[in-house]
Amino acid sequence: MRTRLRRHARRIKVIVYQETLFDYKEHLYTFLGAFLGIGLIGLLNRYRLPASDAPLLIGSFGASSVLIYGVINSPLAQPRNLIGGHVLSALIGVMMYRLFPQEQWLAGALAVSLSIVMMQITKTLHPPGGATALIAIIGSAQLKALGYWYVLVPVLSGVLILLVVAMLVNNLTPTRHYPANKHWYRFWQRKY
Repeated sequence: MRTRLRRHARRIKVIVYQETLFDYKEHLYTFLGAFLGIGLIGLLNRYRLPASDAPLLIGSFGASSVLIYGVINSPLAQPRNLIGGHVLSALIGVMMYRLFPQEQWLAGALAVSLSIVMMQITKTLHPPGGATALIAIIGSAQLKALGYWYVLVPVLSGVLILLVVAMLVNNLTPTRHYPANKHWYRFWQRKY
């Protein structure tokens, strides 16, 4: 019994030690990627759109940045999930807003829950996609006025900018490789 407890204690020490290691290079590239991705979208928003237009920068992009710059090997951070999850969720969010414009609670609940299920069905699960669907319901008047354009601008355009930056920054070092599957764009050959 004692040896088993000691063995478990040793395993716990190793796990805690490995989880608390500080890899400054890894953190530097995470910072660089997130800063460039979000910063580029913000700059485009500031200098390319009049002040009255809808913003290109939406909250769910921050959560996507955590995944695609900080946890690059996660299946949830891969390009297919990033693009598919956001676009599908944006489309569902706009549909629910159009169906239930006066019932924000119902439209929001349906948008998030349907987005999750559709991402599961299409194997494009990306948690920030739920926020993208909800933003279509609770966003500003300018965002709601975009209608189905919300799917293209800001969602698809912003996601593509984040993806390009992730592919550049995450492959600068020999220790970081993104995406995990170099043939991610062959969505018709998805194997699970």
